[in-house]
Amino acid sequence: MRVEHINPFLKAVTNTFATMLAADCHRGDLTLGDPKQRMFPISGLIGLSGKAHGMVVINLSTEVALKAASAMLMEEMTEINDDVVDAVGELANVIAGQAKTDLEQFDLSVSLPNVIIGEGHEIRFPSSTPPLVVPFKTDFGPMRLEVGFEPAPELASV
Repeated sequence: MRVEHINPFLKAVTNTFATMLAADCHRGDLTLGDPKQRMFPISGLIGLSGKAHGMVVINLSTEVALKAASAMLMEEMTEINDDVVDAVGELANVIAGQAKTDLEQFDLSVSLPNVIIGEGHEIRFPSSTPPLVVPFKTDFGPMRLEVGFEPAPELASV
């Protein structure tokens, strides 16, 4: 995976927080992540397939998940429940869908979102390389975007 492949996802996170949640979102420095360790207890996952395969993970602190769900549902959420899980899945879906339009050369399909909850949960990225990780500071608290995907061999030089 090349660094420029993550730019559509960065743009999608910022745009989604601004338009859907009316919240500011500022990115930190790009790093390589540990494919087996999440920093925060809630992750929205979207699988990518087509001329590339991999995964996008929106890893949220509890406070970001609750405040984002509250904004989306227009109701104060104070604990993680099915509504919050659904909202996190929808947030991941919107971010992946927006990024997909900027990655047309990969003819990507995005899977239905999955949400994993639990301290230190592990996610297996299909790629043999570690995910690229970008921390974000939002009006709601901290979160991370983790993207790991590989172009098909015939597109690897794109």
